[in-house]
Amino acid sequence: MGAAAGGVWGRAEQQDFRSRVRGTLLGAAVGDALGAPVDGADLDGIRGEHGPDGVVDLVPAHGRRGAVTHLTQLGLFTVDGLIRAQVRRDTGAWHPPTDVHRAYLRWAATQRDWGPDERRKDDGWLAREEWLYTRRGPARALLLGLGDEVMGTLEAPKNPAEAGPEAAARSAGFGLLVGWEPQLVLQLALECAAQTHGHPAAGLAAGAYAVIVHALARGDSLDGAVQRAMGLLAARPGHEQVDEALQRALGTVRQGLPGPARVEELAGAGTAERVLSAAVYCALVAEDVRHGLRLAVNHGGPSAATSCLTGGLLGALHGETALPPAWLAELEGRPTVLELADDFAMEMTQGPALHGPSGSSPGWLARYPRGGHA
Repeated sequence: MGAAAGGVWGRAEQQDFRSRVRGTLLGAAVGDALGAPVDGADLDGIRGEHGPDGVVDLVPAHGRRGAVTHLTQLGLFTVDGLIRAQVRRDTGAWHPPTDVHRAYLRWAATQRDWGPDERRKDDGWLAREEWLYTRRGPARALLLGLGDEVMGTLEAPKNPAEAGPEAAARSAGFGLLVGWEPQLVLQLALECAAQTHGHPAAGLAAGAYAVIVHALARGDSLDGAVQRAMGLLAARPGHEQVDEALQRALGTVRQGLPGPARVEELAGAGTAERVLSAAVYCALVAEDVRHGLRLAVNHGGPSAATSCLTGGLLGALHGETALPPAWLAELEGRPTVLELADDFAMEMTQGPALHGPSGSSPGWLARYPRGGHA
């Protein structure tokens, strides 16, 4: 993806990038959907309900097969916020954390309101998707952090003790900014994590995940991507917890056949860096996407977050075509995810042609308005 950083995209590069963007967002969503029905259950409970192999296919949650949780919802709003930031860049109002925060506030409205509010013209198209107006177990930290319009920052984070994996699970979109330098991707993920998750390890896990996705989207190997993330983390205060968790994932790969006990041990109490560690392990040992996601789901840790992160990694690594078609066919909101993925890829490769000084598309600016607050 070297040419991308210089702003020159060949057709083959554009197609590869679009496939990886689709793969990342769909992979995270399908992982989330696979894990949602057994999130928080222990392994005996999972096997008791779903058989000795546990969950091997999509099973019902929230009233349907393929239902996603708040993790996918917020991940989509991350991408929406990043597109909006790019569109607003022309105006000189260039502060991506603010645009992402506004997008998160639009998600928070979906958790309070019955449906889209047509009076809010600046919401853009994603906030008008009716299927998003449903509560899917949002963590308390998310509702508190986004409960008012004050934006948490690194200097004054929301929920300073919150160490859960939700900020990491919504951070794949930052990694898809392939034209950015990795340290800027890390910084943006950290700043946006602080909007709901103030514990340093939660932010650094989100940053590490974004950097790993970034390296994968640029064609790196997974092992190389993890090493790159660890190298960048080394300069950050408080990185030891996340570094240790990633080292543990790499070490566990060398310990023989993968199984639920190894994943559960890595995931531990379900803090952000432990869930990231388990997801990296599942992606590294995966024979294919289906195998990796089943491994990420069938254990006593947080199944939805682990599988969501694993799916994002495998989708970024292999692209859309590696994802199981039967699972995608039942995935809730799949047309929305695809539309958003393709819009993101188009914005990143052709942005100036869509809304730059040389010409603009009114349709694009209606979908991603420059103005407005949450």
